[in-house]
Amino acid sequence: MSLLLSMAAFALASSITPGPVNIVALSAGAQLGLGPAMRHVSGATLGFTLLLLAIGLGLDQILLSWPWLTEAIRLAGVAFLLYMAYRLARDDGRFNTERPALRPGLLQGAAMQWLNPKAWLASVAGMGLFAAGGDGPAVWRFAAVYFVICYASLACWAFAGTFLRHHLARPERVRALNRLMAALLAGCAFYLLQD
Repeated sequence: MSLLLSMAAFALASSITPGPVNIVALSAGAQLGLGPAMRHVSGATLGFTLLLLAIGLGLDQILLSWPWLTEAIRLAGVAFLLYMAYRLARDDGRFNTERPALRPGLLQGAAMQWLNPKAWLASVAGMGLFAAGGDGPAVWRFAAVYFVICYASLACWAFAGTFLRHHLARPERVRALNRLMAALLAGCAFYLLQD
């Protein structure tokens, strides 16, 4: 039982701490409401779990063999974060428009995890700790624990955003929040460019 608690503690510490996926969940909850934000949460959770399984089942060995692939993933992640930041910064701040600037969904959530260096680091570190050597049952057990914790953690961020929604009655407040979230995403992107 203590192994499962250790897995859960690692998953919680990795999932609930701020990062690009959490920022988008918060922003989606604030701008779009809980339902649409939960599509992003579901996609991000599924995307992360698939990444975790891939690392546990041997993808990390491919990355060690081809270091250029790791760099390509990092640069794609930076580009994607800057694109999301740009879309948020350009939003006019009005709710329920026909075409909101940022409407993250299932596929965007999943893609964000595969382009998110924090997700890669958590996957490699977690599998190294709890399923070293590709032990099949341990990989699947850790992935199952992480799925539940990741989903709950991201849902908390989306819910916090819906709470903020009630305080964002005027478009200028929404614009200010969106620009803050855009700045945080851009900050994450620029941080990733530092080596």
